[in-house]
Amino acid sequence: MKKTFAILASTVLLISGPNVEAQTDGNTVKFANVGELSGLGATTGTYWKAGVELAAKEINAAGGILGKKIAIQAFDTQTNPGVAKAMIAKAAEEDPYIIMGPGFSGSVVIAMTESRRAEIPNFTSAEASSITQQGNPYIFRTSFAQANSMPRVARYIADELKAKSVAVVWMNNDFGKGGRDAILKELQTRNVKIAADISTDPGQLDYSSAVIKAKTSGADVLFPYLTEEESARLLRELRKQSYDKPIVGETTILEQKVIELAGAAANGVRAHVGLTTENNNPLMRAFAERFEKEYKYKPNHNATKGYIAMYTIKAVTEKVGKFDRKAFAQAMKNVRLLAKDYPGILMDVAYDDKGDLDRESFMVEVKDGKQVVIETLPSLNPIAAGGPAAKK
Repeated sequence: MKKTFAILASTVLLISGPNVEAQTDGNTVKFANVGELSGLGATTGTYWKAGVELAAKEINAAGGILGKKIAIQAFDTQTNPGVAKAMIAKAAEEDPYIIMGPGFSGSVVIAMTESRRAEIPNFTSAEASSITQQGNPYIFRTSFAQANSMPRVARYIADELKAKSVAVVWMNNDFGKGGRDAILKELQTRNVKIAADISTDPGQLDYSSAVIKAKTSGADVLFPYLTEEESARLLRELRKQSYDKPIVGETTILEQKVIELAGAAANGVRAHVGLTTENNNPLMRAFAERFEKEYKYKPNHNATKGYIAMYTIKAVTEKVGKFDRKAFAQAMKNVRLLAKDYPGILMDVAYDDKGDLDRESFMVEVKDGKQVVIETLPSLNPIAAGGPAAKK
């Protein structure tokens, strides 16, 4: 399985897709993409990069942003927080308008100090709640914070499944700890008992012990919170040990590559996802078709986040009317964008004053190897869904 992910990462990097070369002349606006292009997070980073570059190709073909074409320079964090910090600093030296990435929470927490010091807006797909709790005016999410997504998962477990107890399997890093703390808090407020609190390591290969602990706990539901490769391994082990209780997770457990690698073991798994191309949104479906035509593989949530982020940047920059990083960061605060006005964002969205976003989300289940939407959840902020103030 590890070899499969390595091959995927290499393939994504070599595929002939949109080639947005970094340039410095007066006809271009520079972006920096600082992502996990190698190491444990290569799948996350390469999908993100593909989404960012597809959006840049489309935007450039339509005339660019305020008449300037996007030029992107890529930097590899190697999925290492220390390297990520160095790469953000190096990217800042190139004086880009925007920095895209990284995607791993541990890297963002450390590296975003550099983009903040340089006063460069920084978009990330990382989910740890602590990222936007530090008062950084230049950090913006492309996905839900754990504090936003976990209440939706906990509600489903408690109200829809009527679970009285849950076993939590989580990854011992910034991403996993943040998710674990958030889900425990939300479950406990709903009087759901934590039957097992099971820590695992990044890159762990053997999940037999974790599954045994979950089974013997007698929990009504299993909640896994791991990154993609580890999620697939866990699902295979769960099926190997004939685990028969509901499995309900968050976005990564049903990421497209997890479904492919886990095979039949993914069937029946349910999760809350912020983005899925398997819904009735015509803009989302059209994006998925364009992406697959360009790269010859299906987009996942990281690709979709990167794509939407680029169109969000275009929309807000055009609202500001100039390439001014401070003005852009200020304009992002409490901005509301409707997909009918800005089709590239694919879904209506609202940002708060901390850089966290809100929009509709979905509960999905894997059936015959495909995500199937079983419930659409409204945004917590009704304006994001198109209220009167959304046109401001």
